[in-house]
Amino acid sequence: MTLHDSVTVLPGVGPKRQQALAELGLRTVGDVLFYFPFRYDDLQVKDLAEAADQEKVTLKGVVVAPAVVTRFGPRKSRVNVRVQVDHAIVLVTFFNQPWLKDKFEQGTEAAIYGKWDAKRHTLLGMKVLATQTEDTPSLAGIYPTNKNIRQSTLVQLVKDAWADAGSEIQNVVPAAVRERFKLMSDQEIVHGMHFPDTPAEAKAARRSAIFREFFLFECQIQALREDSQTVSNGLAIPYDNAALKALIQTLPFELTTAQKRVVNEICLDMKSPHHMNRLLQGDVGSGKTIVAAIVMYAAITARYQAALMVPTEVLAEQHYAKLTKLFADFPVKLALLTGNTTTAARRDITAGLRSGEIDLVIGTHALIQKNVDFANLGLVIIDEQHRFGVNQRKILRDKGLKPDLLAMTATPIPRTLAITAYGEMDVSTIDELPAGRQPITTTWVRKNQLRGAFDRVRQELQAGHQVFAITPLIAESEKIDLQNAEQLYEELSREFDGVAKVALLHGQMKAEEKDDIMRAFSQNEVQVLVSTTVVEVGVDVPNATVMLIFDADRFGLAQLHQLRGRVGRGHAAAYCILVADPKNDTGVARMQVMVETTNGFTIAEKDLELRGSGDIFGAAQSGLPSFKIADPVNDYNTLNAAQQTAVQLFKADPSLSAAEFAPLRAYLAAQQQKVGSLD
Repeated sequence: MTLHDSVTVLPGVGPKRQQALAELGLRTVGDVLFYFPFRYDDLQVKDLAEAADQEKVTLKGVVVAPAVVTRFGPRKSRVNVRVQVDHAIVLVTFFNQPWLKDKFEQGTEAAIYGKWDAKRHTLLGMKVLATQTEDTPSLAGIYPTNKNIRQSTLVQLVKDAWADAGSEIQNVVPAAVRERFKLMSDQEIVHGMHFPDTPAEAKAARRSAIFREFFLFECQIQALREDSQTVSNGLAIPYDNAALKALIQTLPFELTTAQKRVVNEICLDMKSPHHMNRLLQGDVGSGKTIVAAIVMYAAITARYQAALMVPTEVLAEQHYAKLTKLFADFPVKLALLTGNTTTAARRDITAGLRSGEIDLVIGTHALIQKNVDFANLGLVIIDEQHRFGVNQRKILRDKGLKPDLLAMTATPIPRTLAITAYGEMDVSTIDELPAGRQPITTTWVRKNQLRGAFDRVRQELQAGHQVFAITPLIAESEKIDLQNAEQLYEELSREFDGVAKVALLHGQMKAEEKDDIMRAFSQNEVQVLVSTTVVEVGVDVPNATVMLIFDADRFGLAQLHQLRGRVGRGHAAAYCILVADPKNDTGVARMQVMVETTNGFTIAEKDLELRGSGDIFGAAQSGLPSFKIADPVNDYNTLNAAQQTAVQLFKADPSLSAAEFAPLRAYLAAQQQKVGSLD
């Protein structure tokens, strides 16, 4: 048996179990061996005298009578067995595990883990740890499971995989690195994580496993970076500087110092023969779109095509309208390609892209499907990069002539996470807001203070302005959330009857219906937009001055900041009202952060501090890698060390050609094959 074999080679794994294991990410024997417990139960045998009431303990004794099974109702049963522990007889009960009856033979010894009830002198059995023929383990690993895979099943699979393939485990972390950081070998890590003899062994194995996970991820990042920086993978784009200056002079405003700096960084990158792989991050409203327009025009002046990809159709339409206006007096042929594009129009656009007649195309991810080909694609810009996932960037390089890539995000990323999320990219940051951006006054009210909030909304509506009212949407409770949104819609319709037209937008509507409502709001035909979804709100409505967010404590701070940035885009003062009754001190602290600062980078750092990295963006598709046991926040020093080590390694030997790196090379090649496509 090898580590690359399918889990189906393990005993008891048929098609159904294979599917359930795949949901946990376990497809091969190697996956099972490197699937580690997230905590351990202490199974040290205790004396009865030491056991506290309701404590989970392991008791060891002799079975004094045959086990008895009692059945009551379908699938309900109880196994009772009496065990002599020290000088006392203890009744042990297991619920709904009738098969355990055969585990107990009168006169034999058994070790049982369960909850001790001191008053009744009974033990509620959780698991049988050992019988006469086995040793009692001192620690039991607790694994992440799903509804189709029981804990005991996983434990057995790990044992089987270790017995048959443990000796096949090779060290992918080079010996010199292990020596330098005093790390265990891969075999020792796997044994120490699954079968530790002492808490100290489990702790040492976890320390080594965390470094290993970070180090391998950072090596993947360095390999991607190495790949993108080879000259053969890049384009030198000799843009026309005079034409660029002419475009900038037509702008109705002066670029900020930060905008000028990032335009120069990006243009310099485009001019070099290396492949550009750059992230442009800037706070909400910092003027990334105009930077994108300037650098796309740069590519067009060098006779290359440019593509701008955004997450929603409404946003694509808005960008198209703005860019059409911007390039009205310049020789740029634009096209808009989304899921809504008619078949005939799509045929014309794809033909225009193939022939090179179209210079610039704006659209959703429909842009990078297989049937869309370009004559001379030089630059791809992805807006709201974090919506498209971390492994999907590389696929873009295979379109056309390996175009330069610029990803943009309005979700400021703390330095802590930047090296994990975007480690293979160069980063440009717009760290100042354009002059004239309206400051947004943020207040936090509890639900019993809503009357005051509604008065503020009424004033704004009477002044001719518009309002967003957002209620959360969490996948598991879509039905409840939809009811909440519908109730809120009815409540606001009553509240502002005769003052404003209220519309409801939610994720279960058809795309056309959503687009129609967003258009009506953009054109001020609707004054109050009640929405459950965050994605569709990524539009520019300068006349909107109030962002009213209900159950604000159910959003991540980064999400709240993104939503807040949807107002304050016109000339009038803007307001963000957070409605929340937080249940704990952390919730209160999070609301206070939003009231105290409008700096996205400060907010991102605080979000990290208060929530941890797991859901900082409030969505699984944040583009952040998910680590199995390592945590980029709590284990930041290890992450930093792993990153620096990977950088040094690739600097010394960019292609990892030395013999000692052969296992690492093979690992990285295997990971490369797993990279998904956007199609």
